[in-house]
Amino acid sequence: MSMAPAQEPGRLTFRDAVGADVPALVALVESAYRGDSSRAGWTTEADILKGQRTDPDGVRRVVESGDSRLLVVERGGELVACCQLENRGGAAYFGMFAVRPDLQGGGLGKAVIAEAERTVREGWGVAEMHMTVISVREELIAWYERRGYRRTGRLSPFPYGDERFGIPQRDDLAFELLVKDLVRPEC
Repeated sequence: MSMAPAQEPGRLTFRDAVGADVPALVALVESAYRGDSSRAGWTTEADILKGQRTDPDGVRRVVESGDSRLLVVERGGELVACCQLENRGGAAYFGMFAVRPDLQGGGLGKAVIAEAERTVREGWGVAEMHMTVISVREELIAWYERRGYRRTGRLSPFPYGDERFGIPQRDDLAFELLVKDLVRPEC
């Protein structure tokens, strides 16, 4: 009988999501951003948005897209984080980033974003990573700035009235584009 090799408890593994992962990924994203469970971590949006952050159809579209990858991050065989990577030609888009709330603040997010950047730089040869962040999320934007992302000041409107993105609790929400140069400087 063949047994799968045991994973080291502290070692992160990265793989592409498959359809069977969709329910667990939706639960992870929701737990990281919405509702009371999200308050265990620091990335909660519970005070600015109610309702859902994503849904099974949205996650499934990312999993099945030819231009996107949804990376599943596991430690010891357990789902601990995820992120979406989308090839947009000269840049990659980074989204649907979630770290289990009880594991936030311990360096896991830094490791995931570093692997995501390496993956798109080496796999797609892109020069930049792009992401959008709700502009009032100052603490989160500051975290990305410490990782080398820069604010562009380019805003896009929040989709008020489209409950697939949540139910806003304030009227000043917009997405700001953050950008990081992925090209390594020559030595």
